[in-house]
Amino acid sequence: MTYLYQDIDSDYQTVRRVIELISLNWRDQPELEELAGAVGRSPTQLQKLFTRWAGLSPKGFLQAVTLDHAKRLLSEDVPILDASYELGLSGPGRLHDLFVTHTAMSPGIYKARGEGLEIAYGFHPSPFGSALVMATEQGMAGLAFADPGEEQAALADMMGRWPKAAYVSDPARTAPYAARSFDPERWRRDDPLRVVLIGTDFEIRVWEGLLDIPLGQATTYSSLGETIGARAPRAVGRAVGRNPISFVVPCHRVIGKSGDLTGYHWGLTRKRAILGWESGMAAA
Repeated sequence: MTYLYQDIDSDYQTVRRVIELISLNWRDQPELEELAGAVGRSPTQLQKLFTRWAGLSPKGFLQAVTLDHAKRLLSEDVPILDASYELGLSGPGRLHDLFVTHTAMSPGIYKARGEGLEIAYGFHPSPFGSALVMATEQGMAGLAFADPGEEQAALADMMGRWPKAAYVSDPARTAPYAARSFDPERWRRDDPLRVVLIGTDFEIRVWEGLLDIPLGQATTYSSLGETIGARAPRAVGRAVGRNPISFVVPCHRVIGKSGDLTGYHWGLTRKRAILGWESGMAAA
């Protein structure tokens, strides 16, 4: 089935609203019919739409994660996967993860603010809204998200990281990276997704540390710092916030020391959605 771009935007807004309702009202265990009525869809329509976009049903998402549960479990250093029985799931099964191989651009490219570098970009539908994918000849260099009407702002935000690079709109070139990123069937260790890290030496160390956080689990900024040998949580936090390859390099798996989800460059609702989607995958 082919969807118009405006249909994709409308669908994501529906999914986003359902995620908000579930996160705020998980104690009431809202039924599918209640959620459907709140967003003006039939139960059948919502079930199909939510499953297509989020990778699991509304009921599965409700069982997998809610904000209050996540805060409590993570503050106790309990991996979401280990708590799957408590969340009402049948129990943890085989793990899925996004296997990637990466390379780092020379510090000179970063210091030159991307001068001499060509970066292709394109917008593609994803389970978490419109995804802006950026790529060089060496691999994926950026992944950002945009809500309806914010596409140009997202593009400007990403371009500002390497302002002297040459940017080319080429969705055909970036589409394979989007497809690989959001299709769990293609997360294969023997065929990894190649990404290119462009940043300072310190930022790259932090981003490499993010790649070591398993799916279905989380860590704190201080713990991440200890892992990479850095004793400056604030500096680690700034580097996490500047991660240019969202989702694939999982900065969303880092939380505050108290267990709070803390900020996320592309919105806390989206961070909530990604954690819930991953938790459902880990427990499948």
